[in-house]
Amino acid sequence: MPARKIRVELFDSEGNKYTIAFEGQITREKALRLFDLVELLGGMPAGGGGSGRNTVGNGFSKYDKVCMIVKKNFPLVWFSSKEVQSVYEQEFKEPISLSTVATYLSRMAKKGMLIKMGASNRLKYRIAPSLPQAAVKQQMS
Repeated sequence: MPARKIRVELFDSEGNKYTIAFEGQITREKALRLFDLVELLGGMPAGGGGSGRNTVGNGFSKYDKVCMIVKKNFPLVWFSSKEVQSVYEQEFKEPISLSTVATYLSRMAKKGMLIKMGASNRLKYRIAPSLPQAAVKQQMS
C-alpha cells in the first residue's frame, strides 16, 4: 500500500491554530487515533468518537467538510453525491444543496482525488488510489 498523507488544522477556543500532519501507512485505527488527538485539543465535542455526530469547527469551508466526509465515511467504497449530502447534513447539522455537493465531488475528480463512473444522472465516486512516489516524480518532470 503506498504512503498517504493526512493533514488536520483546527482552532481552539482561544484562537490558537493546530496543524497535525501524518504521512505513511494510514489505517482506520491510526486515523481514529488522530481524531482522538483532535478531540483532546478541543476540535471535536467529547463523546463523538466516530459516531457520525462530530462537528469539526468553524474554521473549515464547505469544500473542506465535504472532503472530510468522503475520507472518513467512504474510504473504500463507491458513493453518490446524495449519500455525501445526507452524511454531511447529519454530521454538521447544516443544510447543503445537492448541486453544491456534486460540484465539489466533480472538482475533486478533476484534481485526481476521486474516480467517477456512470451516467451523468447516476454518477458514483470513489477515492482514487495513491500513485507510487516514482510515478509522481516522473509526472512532475
